[in-house]
Amino acid sequence: MLFESGYLALFLASFLAATVVPFSSEALLSGMLASNYNLYWCLTLATLGNWLGGMSSYGLGYLGKTQWIEKYLRIRPSQIEKTQKRIAGKEMWIAFFCWLPGIGDVIAVLLGLLKVNVWLAAFGMLIGKHMRYAIWALLTLEIINWFR
Repeated sequence: MLFESGYLALFLASFLAATVVPFSSEALLSGMLASNYNLYWCLTLATLGNWLGGMSSYGLGYLGKTQWIEKYLRIRPSQIEKTQKRIAGKEMWIAFFCWLPGIGDVIAVLLGLLKVNVWLAAFGMLIGKHMRYAIWALLTLEIINWFR
């Protein structure tokens, strides 16, 4: 089922939408639901693709060095340490907001760059991205029902 072109396209679109590539996977999800694709497969693949894309952004950040933050963003090491202490214990909640358009990708990269716990970041990100697609899908289905 994954290799049906629509489902594969949704997975890839969701992955790309979670990277720095500007892309809207929600439009594709809505179109697929309007075309009677399976809701659960759509939700699963959109969430998985978007989560993996977000985790790849986290991974790119993780590969970065704090010296780059100092050099290119001109942020002092003391400010970096202060930020790390401030987010300690809140990593999962911060990662939850990686679903936000525009800034979610930046949040994922920064979480990696600050070397937050990968499991907390992954879990928070997964929950946030799933909720995003679930709400979008329910709204889409409700709108579709208005026209039936």
